[in-house]
Amino acid sequence: MKAVVLEHPCEPQELKVRDVPLPEVKPGWVLVKIKAFGINRSEIFTRQGHSPSVQLPRIIGIECVGEVEDPSDSSWVKGQRVVSLMGGLGRDFDGSYAEYALIPSDQVYPVDIQLDWAELAAIPEMYYTAYASLFDTLKLTHGETLLIRGGTSSVGLAALQLAKSIGARVISTTRNPDKFELLRQSGADHILLDDDSLREKLFAIAPSGANKILELVGTVTLKHSLSLAAEYGVVCVTGILAGEWVMSGFEPMVDVPTNVYLTSFTSTPVKSDLLSDLFQHMEKYELKVPITKVLPLERIHEAHLLMESNTANGKIVIVNNSSE
Repeated sequence: MKAVVLEHPCEPQELKVRDVPLPEVKPGWVLVKIKAFGINRSEIFTRQGHSPSVQLPRIIGIECVGEVEDPSDSSWVKGQRVVSLMGGLGRDFDGSYAEYALIPSDQVYPVDIQLDWAELAAIPEMYYTAYASLFDTLKLTHGETLLIRGGTSSVGLAALQLAKSIGARVISTTRNPDKFELLRQSGADHILLDDDSLREKLFAIAPSGANKILELVGTVTLKHSLSLAAEYGVVCVTGILAGEWVMSGFEPMVDVPTNVYLTSFTSTPVKSDLLSDLFQHMEKYELKVPITKVLPLERIHEAHLLMESNTANGKIVIVNNSSE
């Protein structure tokens, strides 16, 4: 089969497709014929050598959509449309940058939405992360004010779309004034430049603060985000777009205001019921995923270059040539 094997940290231009053996099916694992997959920033980090837990060589790629090729000893049926994401895919075992992937049978999930492969591939990790953060962790409801810190990130844009679909008021932030129009077109009610006057600007719009805050920037803005929450508001840390993963100088009794709640969301393990709810939500509200570029596997290096440029403003999708 064709695959992109990461042998060592490298530049995008060094990513090449080559022939590798088809994975051998074994009990407890399902062979999936990969039709398409989305590109994720964590894969960029892994390619750059910033994922020390990933043992190389490795076929990277943390999500995919496709069909069951060999169900092994599972209850899956050959040809069944499925999705897989996270759970060690592309990190602990070979992932989606290939024509086939061998995946634990309990980490393969049914697809009950009728979209073409490219559209379907744009949903899993990005929209699952946004959906679960908003509706399972933050418990966002109609009429509440949501602040998205890091609004122009892929998850930030997905969260904006999902939050507006249920009638929440959304305030999105960006450090780049050139991104204002993107957020405006995406449906943000208010767009704020993330600078030293952010607090003043936010409270001019929401005098009591934000009911819910989706923190995607990370440790460098977390303390400040906590100060922007309304009483009984909730701050959910879902992303680390800047700074370190470990936060120093954090004093819970000082930095977490009284009656403000701090939580987090990670997409491992995947909750199959939430994934199903996400697909139903997408259909119910007729949400369309913004896709910037669809490329064949042979042009994987272009996908990484585009992701690194921070100009995509939508999902980058790879479709296997045999599945176009």
